[in-house]
Amino acid sequence: MNTINILWVDDEIDLLKPHIIFLEQKQYKVTTCQSGTEAIDIIDDTSFDIVFLDENMPGLTGLETLHEIKERRANLPVVMITKSEEEYIMEEAIGNKIADYLIKPVNPNQILLSLKKNLDHSRLISEKTTSNYQQEFRKIAMDMSMVNTFEEWSDLYQKLVYWELQLEDIEDVGMTEILESQKNEANVQFGKFIEKNYPGWFEPNVDAPTMSHNLFRDKVVPELSKEQPTLLIVIDNLRYDQWKAFEPIVNNYYKKESESPFYSILPTATQYARNAIFSGLMPLDMEKLHPNLWKNDTDEGGKNMHEYEFLQAQLKRLGLQNLKTEYHKITNLRAGKKLADNFKSLKDNDLSVIVYNFVDMLSHSKTEMDVVKELASNDKAYRSLTVSWFKNSPLLEMIQQAQNLGFKLILTTDHGTINVKNPSKVIGDRDTSLNLRYKTGRSLTYEDREVLVAKNPKSIHLPALTMSSSFIFAKSDYFLAYPNNYNHYVGYYKNTYQHGGVSLEEMIIPFVVMNPKN
Repeated sequence: MNTINILWVDDEIDLLKPHIIFLEQKQYKVTTCQSGTEAIDIIDDTSFDIVFLDENMPGLTGLETLHEIKERRANLPVVMITKSEEEYIMEEAIGNKIADYLIKPVNPNQILLSLKKNLDHSRLISEKTTSNYQQEFRKIAMDMSMVNTFEEWSDLYQKLVYWELQLEDIEDVGMTEILESQKNEANVQFGKFIEKNYPGWFEPNVDAPTMSHNLFRDKVVPELSKEQPTLLIVIDNLRYDQWKAFEPIVNNYYKKESESPFYSILPTATQYARNAIFSGLMPLDMEKLHPNLWKNDTDEGGKNMHEYEFLQAQLKRLGLQNLKTEYHKITNLRAGKKLADNFKSLKDNDLSVIVYNFVDMLSHSKTEMDVVKELASNDKAYRSLTVSWFKNSPLLEMIQQAQNLGFKLILTTDHGTINVKNPSKVIGDRDTSLNLRYKTGRSLTYEDREVLVAKNPKSIHLPALTMSSSFIFAKSDYFLAYPNNYNHYVGYYKNTYQHGGVSLEEMIIPFVVMNPKN
């Protein structure tokens, strides 16, 4: 182990001799000095791992010394030690990004704990996390072999996401690879579960999960009231792990009332899943009841142009047409800033709906732009990119304003997305749809084990383009590729984020209800 170099600054340093001997016996190297001025000179010439700094010294005070140290060595951890418990001193020290704060008299074990916390923190966390996941690995594997209900799959997926986030920052690449293989196996089993159970979820009196088409009625409507305005934010294409990654930011402004993941319908694509949320209908029923609003894959024009009309029709059907409702779709930064600037105008609505398309644009631009492909090369990077965007987005500004105005916040999505790695050959006619994770058309030829097939689309409440049209949905991390120009096509789309198919990442997605913190 490399020797840890400590600088201890205290005008009564001689009284601390027992502490210093204790640390030296633990193989730490301790340099001492008796003033802030001396400390700054030493730091200019010598590299240290951590500084213990007395707050109450003649000449330069501890706080003044702290400021000077941070000017020179911004990342050097400084532990402030003081006799005073005055709040302003603590706040000033914390504001200057101290690593720890100890009140005199300190004992040697307090000092040792502070060292462990600040210098061995990453290693200790890494070792403990790895150990805990190793113990959990076998339990997850056993659960996976027995899981047989949609609730159990939702719980298992949340558990996998939890461990994915826990293992994210540890140094043991082997553990991350083991978890990745466990996720892959889970998706294989999940595909079989969906293939067997999905059609039955539309039968009457069957135990089925909340899905896109009944989400608004079952989950949103019970939260609406005339006493408190509600802000419903639908972030397009948001995976459950991405939500968990930026949840701590939202928690600064809102406290969580409930979190209940729900299931996206198939295809897990915007025109199907998001229209289903706003209409409260499956696509087959949208086509029948609203032929002027619904567009099939092969129809010209935008497929999500009528969400507000769908929502109005659903509210009327539910007897809620008197709710004062407003809808905004944000597809670029300029529109986001404009809405943030005018956000106060929403405060008199009972329900304000914001569809935020950023994550969808990111995932598609990843396919098109090499720079984004580099930035989001795996799930960890994809989460990080999402968090960076969210921290600097007009959406966060809107959430801050919503808190100040007392809005209830409901945050959800239409479907998730998956990093596709394996091509699956498919052949179709020229009218076959173009999505990489699902196809609809006539005379489709495909690899049976790699796709879920709906030969009769009406059995899963999807419209059929012709009498002989069927749907296929890619399972796990497959993407559908034509034999023509196969190698170029595969190289272009491999390791990109796509949606439309059957995977835990695409189908099990967040629905969160939050109330503003005072």
